[in-house]
Amino acid sequence: MEIFQFLIKQNGHFPNNADLPVILYQQALKLPDREAAQLVINIFHQNHWSNEWTNGIYDYHHFHSITHEALGIISGQAMIMLGGTRGITLELKKGDVLVIPAGVAHKCMKAADDFKCVGAYPEGKDFDILTGKPEEEANAISNIQQVPLPAFDPVYGKEGHLMAYWHTRIAKQY
Repeated sequence: MEIFQFLIKQNGHFPNNADLPVILYQQALKLPDREAAQLVINIFHQNHWSNEWTNGIYDYHHFHSITHEALGIISGQAMIMLGGTRGITLELKKGDVLVIPAGVAHKCMKAADDFKCVGAYPEGKDFDILTGKPEEEANAISNIQQVPLPAFDPVYGKEGHLMAYWHTRIAKQY
């Protein structure tokens, strides 16, 4: 497994998150062909990430202002863009886990026909879907500043890598 982090600052009306990096756990999970979704759901639940869904990733720029999100890739591969229209692109493959902090825009650019992921939220939080409209910006930024840090890494639990990357990176006090 390799771990990558991407700190994505505001881009137009996409607030992104200048304090918390997106974390990519590349090949974190060795998944069987069958029951991969249930295995990822079980791992996420064990680590207090729930309110899960199984599907692809929307093909338009969107973000969540009231929660963080974890995506466990259970089949196929996809190219996604993070950060909005002038963002960065990543290739996600089966076995990867992407942890997206509140505010970071994401969009599927291209996906294999068999691409699927499981998404979940810390402590089963509800989520909103914002698309970077100018009228969303002020309220979104206020919401993002109030989202608590998760107590558990979605894959590795209480002592997971997310704790080191996020809990020690808070530079601003809101």
